[in-house]
Amino acid sequence: MPMDGSTKSLLDSLVNISNEVSSMEKSHFVHARNVSSVIRRIKLLSSMLEEIQLTCCSIPPSSIMSFSEILSLITKSKHLIKECKDGSCLWSLIQLEFISNQFYLLAKDMANSLDTLPLSLLSITRDTQEQVELLHKQAKRVELFIDPRDLQQRDRLLDVMTNNNLQNKNFVDVGKVAEMLSNIGLKTAPDYDMEISKLEAEARNQAGTGGLMEVSDIKNLLFLVSYSKSLIFRDVENGRNEGEFQPLSEFQHIKIHDFCSASSKSMTLNIRDEFRCPISLELMRDPVIVSSGHSYDRTSIARWINSGHHTCPKSGQRLIHTALVPNYALKSLIQQWCYENKLSVKEPNSSVLEVNSSQRNFNVNAADHASANKTSLDEIKMTAEFLVGKLATGSADTQRKAAYKLRLLAKCSIDSQRIIAEAGAIPFLVTLLTSNDPRIQEQAVTALLNLSIFDNNKVLIMAAKGAMENIIEVLESGKTMEARENAAAAIFSLTMIDDSKVTIGAHPRAIKALVKLLKEGTPIGKRDAATALFNLAVYNSNKATIVNAGAVSVLIHMLMDDKAGITDDALAVLASLLGCSQGLQEIRNSRALISILIELLRFGSATGKENSITLLLGLCKEEGEVVARRLLVNPRSIPSLQSLAAHGSLRARRKADALLRLLNRCCSQPHHSL
Repeated sequence: MPMDGSTKSLLDSLVNISNEVSSMEKSHFVHARNVSSVIRRIKLLSSMLEEIQLTCCSIPPSSIMSFSEILSLITKSKHLIKECKDGSCLWSLIQLEFISNQFYLLAKDMANSLDTLPLSLLSITRDTQEQVELLHKQAKRVELFIDPRDLQQRDRLLDVMTNNNLQNKNFVDVGKVAEMLSNIGLKTAPDYDMEISKLEAEARNQAGTGGLMEVSDIKNLLFLVSYSKSLIFRDVENGRNEGEFQPLSEFQHIKIHDFCSASSKSMTLNIRDEFRCPISLELMRDPVIVSSGHSYDRTSIARWINSGHHTCPKSGQRLIHTALVPNYALKSLIQQWCYENKLSVKEPNSSVLEVNSSQRNFNVNAADHASANKTSLDEIKMTAEFLVGKLATGSADTQRKAAYKLRLLAKCSIDSQRIIAEAGAIPFLVTLLTSNDPRIQEQAVTALLNLSIFDNNKVLIMAAKGAMENIIEVLESGKTMEARENAAAAIFSLTMIDDSKVTIGAHPRAIKALVKLLKEGTPIGKRDAATALFNLAVYNSNKATIVNAGAVSVLIHMLMDDKAGITDDALAVLASLLGCSQGLQEIRNSRALISILIELLRFGSATGKENSITLLLGLCKEEGEVVARRLLVNPRSIPSLQSLAAHGSLRARRKADALLRLLNRCCSQPHHSL
C-alpha cells in the first residue's frame, strides 16, 4: 500500500536532512571525533531511509512517532555540527565539556528513539536492518567522550589566559601562542579575522542572554587573539603577500577596547536603581512587566522563566501567568537617560545589522537554528496533542500505547515536558493511575514522573484533581513493583518544591507507603523512597510522622544490609531526624547504631562519613557521657576521627574536630574516667 501524503512528507524530510548531514565535512579541529561519530550514525540511518523511500511502501503507524523523533534529533545534530564548524574555535575549547555532553545526549536520545522503531515491519533488506540494529546497540552503549587532544589544547589555552603578564611582551612566549592557535586552525590572516568576528558575535549573544561570566571570558579571548596577532606579525613589512597577517590597526584596537568596556561604562555612571534589571543588575534595554508587577529586562526574565522557574525573582511571588508586557513608560525614561549620558540606546540585537558579511552569515545560521527549533517544537506539539486525544477517547490498548509514547516523549527535553502538559495530558494520566491494567498504570505513573522534572509541571500535577491520592495509591499498592517505585520517584520529584513537602506530608498514607517501599522495594526503589523521605523531612512537621511510621528501625537495618546499596541515603534521613525529639529518642535506643557509625567513619563514602559524624555529634550532645564512653571504648573511633579531622572534607573536618574536643572534655573530667 502506498504511503499517504503526510507520511511521505515526513520521510522526504528525513531523507533530505540525513543526506545533508551525511555530506557535511568532518571537523579537523575541536570536537572532531564527536562530529565524525554523529555523521557516521546518520549515514547509517540515511541508507535505511532511502531504502524505505525507494519502495514507496507505507510506514507502520507505530513507527511514525519514532521517525518524527529521529527527524528532530537529526535536525539538532545538524545545527550542533554547524555550530562546532562555524563558531569560534577558542570558545568551543572553553565550553569543551558542555558541547561534548550535547553530543552524548543526542546519542542517548537516538538510542531511545530506536527503542520503539519496529525494524521488522519496515520494507528494508536484512543487511540494512542489521546495520541499524548495530547502530542501536552502539548508541545505547555510548559514553560521554571528551577528546584528550582537545583537553590538552584547552589546558594550554587556559595556561596562556591565566598568565598575569599577558600584556607584557617580554613575558609572552610568542612561539608557544602561535603554535597553540595554529593547532586549532588559526594559521592565516583571514583565520584570525574570522575568529575575532565570531568571538565578537558570541559576546553579543551572551550579553543579550545575561551571561556575564561568559562575556568576561570571551573578552579575554578577544584580547588574546588580537594581541597575538600584533605580536606574531609585528615584523612583517608593508610589501607582504595577500593573505599575510597585518599588524593590529588603531581602529581595531579601539573597536576591541570599546567592546570590552561597553558594559562597564554604564556601570561607572550613577544609574537609578529602577533602571537596573533586578536579575542582571545592568541597565535595562527592553523592560517588561511580569504578573507580580515587577519590571525586568526581557532577555533576563525570559531566561529565568524558560529555565523552569515560576516565581518572581524579586518578590518570590508565584507568577499566575508568564506573559511579558512591554513597559513603554520605563523604556522611554531609560532612553532619555541614555541620550543625556551619551550612551547607545540600541536594542540588544540591533548591532547585528552593522557587522561585516562573514558575521551576517554567522547570524543567518543562528536564524536557521531558531527556525529549525520552532519546527521541531511544532512537531512535538502536534504529536502531544494527538497522543492526548488517544488518552481521552481510545481503547485500553490505545491508551496504554499513548501513555508509553508520552512517557518517551517527556524524556526528550524540558520543551517536550512543557508542551505535553500544555496539551492537557496531566489530568488524563492521573485518571489512568486507577486503571486495572498493570501496564497502563505503570506507563501513566512513569509519564507523570518524567513530566514532573519541569518545575511548572510539578505545580500542575499537585493541582490536578485526585493526583496525590492516586499517586499514593500506586505507591502503596501498585500492580507492579516498577509502578510503585516510579510513584516514589514522582513524589521525590514533586517534593523539590517547598509547598509540596507540606501537602504530601499531610496525606496520612504517603509517608507510611514510602516506609513500606523502603522495606519491600528493589535497591532503586529503596533509594527513591529514602530520597523522598529526606525531602519531606526538610519540613519539620513531617519528621515526627516519619519516625512514627517506623522509618528509623528500617533505615538502621539498611545500614547493616550491604546489598541494599542505600547507606548514604539512609544516613542522610537519619541525620535529618535528629532534629525532632521522637527521632532522637528512636535513634538513641538503637544499641547497634554507634558501632555501625564507627565502621562507616573508616570505610564509608565522603558523604557517609559526614553524616556519620553528624549523628555521633548529635547523640553525644544529648547524652554525652553514655555515647562518649562507647566511642572511647572502641579502639577504632579516635584514629578514624583524627584521620577525618586531618584529611576529610571541610564539613567533615569541622565536625570531627568538634567531636574530638567533646570527647577530650569527657576524658579530662575525673568522674568520667574509664
